[in-house]
Amino acid sequence: MQQFLNTETLIIELLLIASLVAIVVRRLHIPYTVALVVVGLFLTTQSPLNFELTPELILALFVPPLVFEAAFHLNLTELRRNLTSILLMAVPGVLLTTLIVGGIVSFGTGLALPIALVFGSLVAATDPVAVVSLFRLLGVPKRLSVLVEGESLLNDGTALVLFNLMLAIVITGEFNLLSGVLEFIKVSLGGIMLGLLLGWIISRLISRIDDYLIEITLTTVLAYGSYLLAEQMHFSGVLAVVAAGLITGSLGPQGMSPTTRIVLFNFWEYITFLVNSLVFLLIGLDVDIWALFQSWQPIAWSIGAVLVARIIVVYGLGWITNRISEPVSLRWRHVIAWGGLRGALSLALALSLPATFGDDRFLLRTMAFGVALFTLLVQATTMRPLVRMLGIITTTPVQVEYEQRHARLNALKSAEVHIERRYREGLISTPAWERIKPKLQTQTALLADSVRQLLRVEPKLESEELELARREILRAQRSAYLGMRSDGVISEEIFETLTSEIDAALENEDETFWYVPQESLPQRLNEGLSGSATVSDVVVDSGAACDGQQVMDIQWPKHFVIASIKRGSQVIIPKGNTILLANDLLTMVGENSSIEEARQFCEKRSVSL
Repeated sequence: MQQFLNTETLIIELLLIASLVAIVVRRLHIPYTVALVVVGLFLTTQSPLNFELTPELILALFVPPLVFEAAFHLNLTELRRNLTSILLMAVPGVLLTTLIVGGIVSFGTGLALPIALVFGSLVAATDPVAVVSLFRLLGVPKRLSVLVEGESLLNDGTALVLFNLMLAIVITGEFNLLSGVLEFIKVSLGGIMLGLLLGWIISRLISRIDDYLIEITLTTVLAYGSYLLAEQMHFSGVLAVVAAGLITGSLGPQGMSPTTRIVLFNFWEYITFLVNSLVFLLIGLDVDIWALFQSWQPIAWSIGAVLVARIIVVYGLGWITNRISEPVSLRWRHVIAWGGLRGALSLALALSLPATFGDDRFLLRTMAFGVALFTLLVQATTMRPLVRMLGIITTTPVQVEYEQRHARLNALKSAEVHIERRYREGLISTPAWERIKPKLQTQTALLADSVRQLLRVEPKLESEELELARREILRAQRSAYLGMRSDGVISEEIFETLTSEIDAALENEDETFWYVPQESLPQRLNEGLSGSATVSDVVVDSGAACDGQQVMDIQWPKHFVIASIKRGSQVIIPKGNTILLANDLLTMVGENSSIEEARQFCEKRSVSL
C-alpha cells in the first residue's frame, strides 16, 4: 500500500512540475520539450525515488498514445502524395542509420558491435515534436511538415521492429540474415494489416454514433488494444497503432459533429502532453547527471555518429527520391536533416533495455539521453533561425496582419452578440444598450472594412478562407445526414450514397463552391443537358441589359438557372418577379455555353431583351 501511495505521489508531483513548466515556456517562447529536458536534468541532482518501470510496461504505456495521436492527425491525402519519399526514409533510412551509428559507436567507444547496433536501432527513430510545433507557428509549407512528421511516424514502427531483432541477436547470440529479413517482413506486415482491420472496424462504429464520450473511449481502446493484440500475435504493435491511427483519423471524423471533433482532438492532445511530460521527467529521475559528464566521450561519439548517419541518409536517399517521385528541394533537405530530433521513443527504448546487458545497459541509457539532450537543446533551439535563413517561411506580413484583424473582428462580433443577449435577458438596461450598440456596430464596420482592404491586397487569403469554409459546409452536411439516418428520415442505402458524394467533394481540393449534384437540379435545367452542369458567379454591371429588369422579362438561354443572388450581405433566392440590380452577384448553373450567353445580359453592352 505504501509503495502504491509513493507511486501516486510521484505521478502527481510530475504532473504538477509539467504544468508549471508549460506555464513558464508560454512566456519564454521556447519549445516545451526542451524545457522538460532542462527540468529533467535538474531533477537528476535530487535523490530519486525508488520508482522502477518494467520494459514491457514502458512500451505498452508510453508508446501507443504518442504514435496513435501523431497518426490520427496526419493528413492521409498528403501522406499518400509523399509516400515514396517517406517510405525510403522510414525503412532503408532506419536500416542505414542503425548500421552507420552502430559502426561508428563500436569503433569510437570499444563497445561490441552487436551492442552498438542495439544502440543504433534505439536512436534510429526521429521524434520531431518540437520541430513540428515550430513549423505550425512559423508557417512552413504543409508538404515539408508532412515529410518530417510522416517519416517520424513510420520510422517509429520500423525502428522498434529492428530494435527487437537486434535485442534478440544480442541475447541469443545467433543471427541468420534470411530468417531475420523474413521475420522483419512478417512482423511489419502483420502489424499493419491488423491495425488497418481494427481501425476500419472502430471507424465504422464511430460513424454510427455521435457521443464524444463513447468515441473517445473507442479511440483509447483502439490505441492500446491494437498494440497489445499485435504484440500477443507476435506482430509489430507500433505499426498496428500507426495503421489504426491513420485509418481512424481519415474515416472517423467524417461522421462526427464539430463539437465531438473538438473534444476528441483536445483529448488526444492532452494525452500526448501527459505522456511526453512523464517520459522526459522520468528519465530525469532515472539518469545520473554526473554520469553524463563522466561519459562525455561515448556521448560525443554517439552524437557525431547520429549526425553523420542523418546527413548520409537525408542527402543520399534524397538523391534517389528526387528521381523517382516529386522532388524535394535542397533547402528542405537541410531542414529535414537538422530536424531529425530524438525523443520519447528513443528514451523509452533505452529504459526498456534488459538487465542482461550488465554495465553496458547504463552506458547505453546515458548515451541515449545525451543524444536526445543534444538534439533538443541544440538542434530544436536553432531550427527557427535556420528556417528563416533558408527563406522557407511562407507566412507573409500581410497574412499575419489579416489573421489579427480577422480575429479582432470575430471577437468583437461575439462580444456584440453576448451583450445583446444579456440585454434581452434584462441584465442590461435599455439606455445602456442604446449607447453601447452604435459604438460596437461602428467599430465592427471599421474592422470589416479593414479586412476587406487586406483581401483586395492579397486575394489568395480569401481563396484559402473560402476553401476552409467549403470543407466545413461539407462536414456539416455529413453530420446532418448522420442525424437523419439515426432519426429514420433516410435509409442506410441513401445515407451511404449521400455521404460518398460528400467524401468525394472533400477529397477534391479543386471542387467548385457548389453542393447540388446534377441529378437534383430543376427539370428545366436537366432536360436536354448535353454535358455536365457548371457553376459560375457573375456580377451585374451598371447599365447592363438586365440591370433594373425582372428575372422573367429576360430571355435567358435554355439549360440555365440563377441559383442565388447576393446583394450586399443579403442572399436572395430569385423568383420571376425579382428585380436584378447593378452590383448583384448572380450564382449561375448550367452548361458553359449557356452561362456565357447569360453573362452577356449582365455586362454593359447592347443586347436585345
